[in-house]
Amino acid sequence: MAQAAVTYDSVMSELKAREFKPVYYLAGDEPYYIDKISDWIADNVLQPEERDFNQTIMFGSDVNASQIVDAAKRYPMMAERQVLIVKEAQNIKNTEPLEKYFHQPMPSTVLVFCHKSKFDGRKQGLVKAIKEHGVLFESMKLKDRDLPAFIQQYLKAKNASIDPKSTQMIADAIGSDLSRLTSELDKVLLGLPEGDRRVTPQVVEDQIGVSKDYNPFELRDAIVNRNILKANQIVKYFDENPKAGGLYALLPLVFNYFQNLMISYYCPQKGSQEALAQWLDMKSPWGAKDYLTGMKNYTGMKVMQIIAKIREIDAKSKGLDNPNTPPGELMRELIFFIFH
Repeated sequence: MAQAAVTYDSVMSELKAREFKPVYYLAGDEPYYIDKISDWIADNVLQPEERDFNQTIMFGSDVNASQIVDAAKRYPMMAERQVLIVKEAQNIKNTEPLEKYFHQPMPSTVLVFCHKSKFDGRKQGLVKAIKEHGVLFESMKLKDRDLPAFIQQYLKAKNASIDPKSTQMIADAIGSDLSRLTSELDKVLLGLPEGDRRVTPQVVEDQIGVSKDYNPFELRDAIVNRNILKANQIVKYFDENPKAGGLYALLPLVFNYFQNLMISYYCPQKGSQEALAQWLDMKSPWGAKDYLTGMKNYTGMKVMQIIAKIREIDAKSKGLDNPNTPPGELMRELIFFIFH
């Protein structure tokens, strides 16, 4: 039987049930989940009075593997277990002593590694040793398409709701840095009036500083629905307000839409919103309606030409065959091409 995937939720579920493993190796390029798990262990495994003698934090740049193993083999003092957290574990040079320890870890030690970079999966011996008695958790960056679901779930857990437009406004403005994203969401929550836990576009504008009328979400909507006036107004706004974000930050959003629109034409049931959402690997059918509208407003041939034009504008924005055309003019050139 295949082993169930190790997820943040599965790790936290076991921890909260106080089902502790002797080894937790937390690795990946998304530090948010690594910090959440290690912080929970630091705050909850031991009682406050037990921590002085039984909780140790080390740094991979300051210790070697043998020193970590020696510390892990100690017995707890007047407690059931000890907690040893190794931060910056990616800086540990020789992992051979650790591999030996992982095969026979101390059952009274909870040993946690915070490895904030991609884990080298080629180290099969190390991987096998960790999984034998512990947990190997890989914390990966969320893809842009997964950000709306993350935002909605985060706010739901805080007893707040958010509409799709506000969700996309935040996702486009903040991006996939989850530590920054959750910090901004917490700021939004603090600004909600008592008795009204709804996050609206006006709340996002007030708390995060993203215009509810002039933002990447609205530009995408204008392009989907062929609203030429609105699209040009948004480009003009970004050109005149650099603090709102660089014009070139709009390019990936426009490119992703037309790239998915091109894929939509190959869907066997492209008239069905649910089938199209599944074809595009979307979390919710709600987002597929923009592609149904797009296929009505743009032919497949036009979409191919638009994708080529976006690549051309992107190259020009980097200085290729473009000595001095300003960003605003390039974006207006792109918008004109999309609609004509």
